Amino acid sequence: MGLLEGKKAVILGAAGKDNMGQVTARLFAAEGAEVLVAGRKEGPLKEIAEELGGHYALCDITNRAEVQALAKTATEKMGRVDAAVNCSGWGLLANLLETTEDQLDQIVDLQFKGVHHFLQAFVETMKQQDPQGGSLISLSSATTKALINNHAAYIGTKTGSEALVRCVANDFGQYGIKANTVSPAFTESPMTSDSFKVPGLVDAFLPKYPLGRLNTSQDVAEACVWLCSDRAFVTGQNIQPNGGLTLRGNPQAVDIEAAVGAAMAKMQEG
Repeated sequence: MGLLEGKKAVILGAAGKDNMGQVTARLFAAEGAEVLVAGRKEGPLKEIAEELGGHYALCDITNRAEVQALAKTATEKMGRVDAAVNCSGWGLLANLLETTEDQLDQIVDLQFKGVHHFLQAFVETMKQQDPQGGSLISLSSATTKALINNHAAYIGTKTGSEALVRCVANDFGQYGIKANTVSPAFTESPMTSDSFKVPGLVDAFLPKYPLGRLNTSQDVAEACVWLCSDRAFVTGQNIQPNGGLTLRGNPQAVDIEAAVGAAMAKMQEG
């Protein structure tokens, strides 16, 4: 029997092929959950829903009405919601002095207001169902604990979302609702595929991981499964499935430039 046998789960941010949301959805289904995937692109959502024998719904997390509708649709299709995981995010790489107001509005809408919409909708859903309760997760980032250059807006909004999660855990635990944050570090995924092609970039990060490798999307999904299982008596926490990166901290811009420069020089010599 899987860790999530019989549970009903929503995975938001699963509209990118093989992204972290889809990896998480696959593991939830493998562990016995009935899964509804959601996001902004119907094609990939329909494809993975069919693969998992589950459901899908279109939802833009920045739109409160759409998030409210998602919670209602999930309840109608599955009868209840035992777990809801928000995997959405935008890895904006921008110097504080160069970040535009439009970029700031977009990232606040996605990574702060959107998380508020998500928590609001699913707390209400989990309060009303019988029996009450469930597990809420919003993905954040190790960068809120291990700062990295040129991510001020990203880190600021992710940090704000972590505070929202802690407030939910404190205010709604009485209804059997768990709320936690899961924070991956530099992860190879469709969103970061271009970064992994930069010679030397991974070399700058690897020494920062005590366990000797970068975390994977599967590592993140495993943490989410455990938190949503009945085995996790955990709420209001920031789980770091990133191999200990926060113990050593992320490389800074000067470290990355040196590693990339050394790799490029080696390639030219060869």
